[in-house]
Amino acid sequence: MSIDPDIVSALAPQGRLRVGLNMSNFLLVNAKTASGEPDGVSPDMGRMIADALGVPVEFVLFGGPGPVADAAADNVWDIANIADEPARAAVMAFSPPYAEIQANYLVPAGSTLSTPEAIDVPGVRICVKARAAYELWLSDNLKHATLQRFTTVEEAFDAFNDGAFDALACLRPKLLDEQARFPGATMVEPAFTAVKQCVGSRHGAPRASAWIADFVSNVVASGESARLIAKHEVPGLSVPAI
Repeated sequence: MSIDPDIVSALAPQGRLRVGLNMSNFLLVNAKTASGEPDGVSPDMGRMIADALGVPVEFVLFGGPGPVADAAADNVWDIANIADEPARAAVMAFSPPYAEIQANYLVPAGSTLSTPEAIDVPGVRICVKARAAYELWLSDNLKHATLQRFTTVEEAFDAFNDGAFDALACLRPKLLDEQARFPGATMVEPAFTAVKQCVGSRHGAPRASAWIADFVSNVVASGESARLIAKHEVPGLSVPAI
């Protein structure tokens, strides 16, 4: 299918598609290619978009999702694969999600907190990685509990392990991987949110953003998103409902 050259120019003005990647999400970027490039569901999504546009791909690597969003005004990426959150939507347009990841609480042994609603009460302290999509969701939605934000996931985990917090908030697969570190700790069900992984583009090119949205919708509807998740063996990712 031919693509309007204006859309190609809007999305890849330098003749290549620069894809911003959040390298801290081990579910979405979980390997390297033989040539040393990042590999996983998120890099493959970038490759698919570049192939559809008929241009080469170039990955721009970031240590977390916050710096990806911060770089929206710096013209260092053309699209960015991170989760859609209202704070980020102020600086970029988002496609529909191509994958989602549940986020849950972990509570220490002996805790009586058994639901997300029970955790959102005065006096409850939650440790969390700053600027993760689930932290942004909590910042917008918690009414009573207190958030303590840490620079890295490991810092949040260490703080929880020290016993100073009533709950740890994180992506469900990471909590499952690390739960053995916290004997007797309990996963709170259900998830308090699902982090929706999307393709972001800078504001100012609505036709190009609409093309991205249609492309991602077709990837999900055709089963290609599910195929990518299966290819990279990422059980913590699921395909969002269409």
